[in-house]
Amino acid sequence: MNIEDALRLIQTEYQSAISNYPPFASAHEGYAVLLEEVMELQAEVFKNHKTRDYTAIKKESVQVAAMALRMLIDVSPKANSIEELVR
Repeated sequence: MNIEDALRLIQTEYQSAISNYPPFASAHEGYAVLLEEVMELQAEVFKNHKTRDYTAIKKESVQVAAMALRMLIDVSPKANSIEELVR
């Protein structure tokens, strides 16, 4: 997979999330949703390597990235400038 394909998957997942759920109401809510997705990814990664489902790992990885993007968009605009975000 190349970066363009990966970003397309993340954008599609992000678009689905924003069309089905309201914006994160707070940083705490965003963190909770992101953590839930990370824990689902962890469950897949921690499976025995012989029975690990790499399709599920890919799906969960996309969901983690999409929720991180959503947190950036929904919560981070409260920062005063882009410089604050990259410090």
